[in-house]
Amino acid sequence: MRIKRNGCSALRVGMFLLLLGAAVATNAVAADMPKRKAGLWEIHSQMEGMPGGPPIQMCVDRASDDLMQQQAKEKPNCSTMDVKTGAGRTTLHAVCRMQGTTMTMDAVYTGDFESGYKGDMKMRYSPPVQGVSEAHMTQEGKWLGSCKPGQKPGDVIMPGMGNFNMNEMMKDPRLKELMKRQQTQGQ
Repeated sequence: MRIKRNGCSALRVGMFLLLLGAAVATNAVAADMPKRKAGLWEIHSQMEGMPGGPPIQMCVDRASDDLMQQQAKEKPNCSTMDVKTGAGRTTLHAVCRMQGTTMTMDAVYTGDFESGYKGDMKMRYSPPVQGVSEAHMTQEGKWLGSCKPGQKPGDVIMPGMGNFNMNEMMKDPRLKELMKRQQTQGQ
């Protein structure tokens, strides 16, 4: 499945959809997925038809995965969130309203979450987002070992974009207010 668009900047649209899809996938999957092994993870996401970016690295532990799970449960804009796990495979079907569109996502994640995992996500948008009605994204996570000296759980390294701590960011009252406003706009 390729990105279907009507005359927009492919890179700009691709980045927006990558972030939108990744946000839903990460939060939805975090709700019922196995916890990742503590340590440094490299995560590569690729939107079909878009130039690939560098992988991010994230230092995780049980508490940082628990925080993502807690945030997922606070997402009220998904009318359907069907997650099934078993035998090294997790499937997800989600219907979520956000940013003025309804996104339907079907995803399959495989792996043991001790050494790695792979995800394949197909998303449909109604109405289309900036002319895009369908998108396909893959994601691969690989455990690299212990977190680097000086890193703490929640630290994310995004090449070319800087570093931040996911745990601290999710607790920021300004971000919580922004997320609350966006949820209200999506309804």
